[in-house]
Amino acid sequence: MSLSLNSDVRVTFTGHATSIITTPAGKRIVIDPWVTGNPATPEAFSTPEKFGIVDVVLITHLHNDHVGDVAALLALNPSAYAICVPEVHNWLNTQGVKANIVEMNIGGSVRVDGVDAAFSMTMALHTNSFESSEGVLFHAGPPVGFVIEVDNGFTIYASGDTGVFGDMALIKEIYRPNLAILPIGDHYTMGPRLAAYAVKLLGVKFVVPVHYGTFPILRGTPEELAERIADLEDVKIIALKPGETTE
Repeated sequence: MSLSLNSDVRVTFTGHATSIITTPAGKRIVIDPWVTGNPATPEAFSTPEKFGIVDVVLITHLHNDHVGDVAALLALNPSAYAICVPEVHNWLNTQGVKANIVEMNIGGSVRVDGVDAAFSMTMALHTNSFESSEGVLFHAGPPVGFVIEVDNGFTIYASGDTGVFGDMALIKEIYRPNLAILPIGDHYTMGPRLAAYAVKLLGVKFVVPVHYGTFPILRGTPEELAERIADLEDVKIIALKPGETTE
């Protein structure tokens, strides 16, 4: 299977819902870092230290399987930026995070110093809370997705955990994404059936499926998604194995 995506933008999948986007300028953007205790994480990314230099961390929501290593990763990269909703900013403060936290909200767009991309926040249909080891639940505002407009013209939509929603058609109209990073596991997010509708609404040419197979309950597969969009001959599913990077 070819992993070809874009000559200047790379996407690395480290397992479950964590991805690293590398821009043409070599800036590294991490989405929802969870590797410690993640059964899908390969040895090459098994600790936050193994991520190396990180420039931006995007946080879609606070479920433990998305932010388990946020604080540690930001502590290792004190000059990095974390981008999130204000309620998640409050939670980061409780974790002792001292990084450059950029809080924003749905519909907003930001740029951060030295990074060759703009970041826009979109809605997502999910829940958003963090449960501590003591069982305390921290509610954290709305879950979100992100549109990453790289300065070379390549645009990525990372939906975060979500079901399909009709306004994905607006994401297509406004941002014209080339690639969508979409959950397909079902049960807690959309599965292949709904993800196929998302692909059609978004009008993307590339799809990187995530949030599947980590646990038996996440039963959706890239193969089923491919079957459901077989009529879209110009759409390419890039099913990265944990640790793989697009070419």
